[in-house]
Amino acid sequence: MAHEEATDASPQELLERAWTIAGRHRSAFLATIDGHRPHLRPMAVTVEPDTRSLFFLTSASSSKIAQIARSPDVVVAFGDESANDYVTFTGPAVVSNDRAKIKDLFTVAAKAWWDSADDPDIRLIHVSPQQAELWDGPHRLVAATLMLAAAVTGAKPAIGDHAKVPI
Repeated sequence: MAHEEATDASPQELLERAWTIAGRHRSAFLATIDGHRPHLRPMAVTVEPDTRSLFFLTSASSSKIAQIARSPDVVVAFGDESANDYVTFTGPAVVSNDRAKIKDLFTVAAKAWWDSADDPDIRLIHVSPQQAELWDGPHRLVAATLMLAAAVTGAKPAIGDHAKVPI
């Protein structure tokens, strides 16, 4: 584990914080490689810390399918500016037609794209993260106060933790 700032948290505690941050979100940014360039897009996500999994529903005709087939390593990013908490998960993605899992994950919001969980166009993207990187800081007001104090004193502010954690 590499730390950018000192932290007393154990790798397990950091990993739990990473999953907690992610679990507060219904959407995330999924980054794939499109040719030689990263392609980042917001998507609805299901976070399952117990299985250390991230799931997305997509269309079979989506360009993400081919991008993942060519380069399965992806990045999934979550951010909460008001809480000053951010986390990314990096790892391989697999696309499947797991109808049972698709039905399990299908929500009312998914009806914006598909009529039902039985739509044959739906595919499942399963990301199995191998690493989490988190930036976990104080809420905005506390962070602003720390930065103001640092500006006045000339010292660098100690604002939260930054760590990479293997999964």
